[in-house]
Amino acid sequence: MKKIIITIDGPAASGKGRIAKYISKKWKYKHLDSGVLYRRLAHKLIKKHIYYQDFIKIKKYIKQLKDISFRPNKRLRTEIISKMASKIAIYEFVRDFINKSQKKFIRENLKHSHFVVDGRDIGSVVFKNASLKLYIDVNEKNRAKRRYKQLIDTGEKSIYPQILKDIKLRDKKDKNRKQSPLVIPKGAMIINNNNSFDETKDQIDKLMCDL
Repeated sequence: MKKIIITIDGPAASGKGRIAKYISKKWKYKHLDSGVLYRRLAHKLIKKHIYYQDFIKIKKYIKQLKDISFRPNKRLRTEIISKMASKIAIYEFVRDFINKSQKKFIRENLKHSHFVVDGRDIGSVVFKNASLKLYIDVNEKNRAKRRYKQLIDTGEKSIYPQILKDIKLRDKKDKNRKQSPLVIPKGAMIINNNNSFDETKDQIDKLMCDL
């Protein structure tokens, strides 16, 4: 069975997940959120009291992990888990583990042949030969506002200026890290997600119709 894969790359809080869910629902694609895997691993490490600096313990813990759940969970969307996930993502062995998990999920999934995968190196590293690559473009202030609202809606206390500062710092780290830096994947279509989501959907639908 031929696998059709759409990749969605972009910076933190750019709306990758929302766009992926839209494609999944309207066009019947199986959604795989790579961020969930990093967050879930981060959550496990926090529970085990393993700090992000202790890469030896992290590597040892990953080796004994047989599997990791792909199921999304709102409890994984806290700032503490987000920061931990961002910090462990710099390790090559962590990215290798997550990337292999994603490829295995798609390869061994017999129920679906169409997938939409979102993250920050999906089209550039994980699935370079995807059928369609998207890169989501949103300015920093809009992303900070959306992230702030998301946290408030989930009941977590948050301060907008701090969110904006964190996003700028995360962008800098993601773009300058040695392992799989955030880039616009080769051949990717850039989606402007600064305005209304209806405008974003129009851009997506035109590309999907041509796929």
